[in-house]
Amino acid sequence: MDDFFAGDSRTNRERMLAGDPYIADDPELEAASGRALALAHRYGEVYPTDREAARLLLEELLGSVAADVEIRPPLYVDYGTHITIGAGTFANYGLTALDVAPITIGRDVQIGPNVQLLTPTHPLDPEQRRAKLEAAEPIVIEDNVWLGGGAIVLAGVTVGAGSVIGAGAVVTRDVPSGVVAVGGPARVIRRL
Repeated sequence: MDDFFAGDSRTNRERMLAGDPYIADDPELEAASGRALALAHRYGEVYPTDREAARLLLEELLGSVAADVEIRPPLYVDYGTHITIGAGTFANYGLTALDVAPITIGRDVQIGPNVQLLTPTHPLDPEQRRAKLEAAEPIVIEDNVWLGGGAIVLAGVTVGAGSVIGAGAVVTRDVPSGVVAVGGPARVIRRL
């Protein structure tokens, strides 16, 4: 795999942040992920008995989080620092937000239990997968979206403002604003 990066002097973190293929088990990235795991674990231990401590941990974990955001643990992230969450957003138990690329969640978003926001992508070539190459594409959840329980949003997807994603849907491509989308892969079934 050294040939894959010939002439590219960037670190794996720099490649990752650029959305280019990188080696996932890089020591710098593992340290950042370990930090996020520890913070998310502590968040789950103190929420809801000590809301002030929980809030401080959430602010330390995430890149940006509005003051009135509520996230019920457990919360699973890769790094946390690439996640932005707008005001009035609520996430129920078990949110998985794998933020290898940025995840932007707008204002007044409702996130059902066990929703997955998955930015990582993996090569189709088995040799590249064996070499631990991966990449990522950002996810954007615009304002006033409702993601039903168990919904999965894949890398590179934007869910438009005011839309509803049905429980258990697998969102593989962009969803326009003001619609209901259901199924796997998710498809628009009506306008709101």
